[in-house]
Amino acid sequence: MNRLITGAAAAVAVLLNSGLAEAGLCGAGSFASCPSSACDDCGEFAAAKTGCCPQYRTVTEVVWEQQPYTCYKTVYEQCTETVPVQCVRNVYQTCYRDQCYTVCRPVYETRYRCVRQTICRPVYETCYRTVTCNVRRPCYRTCYRDVCYTVCRPCYKTCYRTVCYDVCRPCYRTCYRDECYTTWRTETQTCYRDVCYTVWRPVTETRCIDVCSGEWKTVTRHIPGPVVKKCVPDACNPGGCAEQCVQCPGRTVTCRIWCPKIIKKQIHCTRMVPEVCRKRIPYTVCRRVPQTCTRRVPYTVCTWTRERRTKQVPYTVCTMVKETRTKRIPYTVCTWTTQCITRQIPYTKCRMVRCSVTKRIPYTVCRMVTQTCTRKVPYTVCRQVCETRMVTRTRCVPKRVAVTMTRCVPRLVCRKVPVCSNPCEDGCL
Repeated sequence: MNRLITGAAAAVAVLLNSGLAEAGLCGAGSFASCPSSACDDCGEFAAAKTGCCPQYRTVTEVVWEQQPYTCYKTVYEQCTETVPVQCVRNVYQTCYRDQCYTVCRPVYETRYRCVRQTICRPVYETCYRTVTCNVRRPCYRTCYRDVCYTVCRPCYKTCYRTVCYDVCRPCYRTCYRDECYTTWRTETQTCYRDVCYTVWRPVTETRCIDVCSGEWKTVTRHIPGPVVKKCVPDACNPGGCAEQCVQCPGRTVTCRIWCPKIIKKQIHCTRMVPEVCRKRIPYTVCRRVPQTCTRRVPYTVCTWTRERRTKQVPYTVCTMVKETRTKRIPYTVCTWTTQCITRQIPYTKCRMVRCSVTKRIPYTVCRMVTQTCTRKVPYTVCRQVCETRMVTRTRCVPKRVAVTMTRCVPRLVCRKVPVCSNPCEDGCL
């Protein structure tokens, strides 16, 4: 890049120096700018002045143009991948072993001893005696009498009175205020990656195979008849018969038989051949960019307005009215009646009877018995177990991204400038 700029600057300097040398003499140093009539013998000054016409020369200028070019820079993207990690974990297991121990267990035994006793047993006997007595039995009778009484019955009457009261009525007004909030805008970038995939391409081949074929042929054959035994007259024994084997006439049979033969046949076979192809698959990378927005948020302002209202309030007036009523009150009249009753009254007689009784009195005998028992004693066993855990790791993946930049490039531009052959005229170069 530096070499290119240095070379362009040297070329521009050379061209500018040549243009200045020609311009210093108003074009007189360049013979190409003068016409051929200027070298001839001139007459009057007016005629020589009329013969002077405008001439043009080529001037080279350097113009700087902006030229876009593409360069690549390395961008690192964070990728998350799941990596298996081997680790060891302690597993504790509770085991049990049998432990024998001796205990003394009490064994209780119930025994009996016989004791003979003399006891007095009561014997109860029920007797009856007849008793005659006079009893008074009450007889009850219900009667009624009329009783007058006065009651006060309330009479209710509903009246209304006017009551004034003040109420505060809310008045709601909606106002707005500006509120800034931050939203996340999703920017999408499309990238491409190369993916290999396999396609199956059909390939047709021709090959010869053996085909089992044949044809039907008609065959005629003669089948001889069966041999049977017949009785024929015996020449040696007149009047008798002798058995003789005679063959029956045969038959001609026509049948079709299959004659196989092998023929060659060409067939076309198509088989699928795998072919690896490549294609560019676009994928989208999304990133969220914060963005500040403004919105109008409504809020409600409540003001209370006092208002006078009137309502009818009911109230109840109670007056007591006297009223005479009559009711029947029941009462009971009791009369006593004397009655003679005879009844049997039971009474019990007790007498003591002596008897001998044999009792079995239980008593308990305790003896200790030795017994061997087994119990489970727990203990802990630790063992290490290898296991694979999936650990998520983040790594940076470099990626080359094309960036378009602009640079200034010098370019030589040629243009024609008018040059006058008379150096005394104004406006000529």
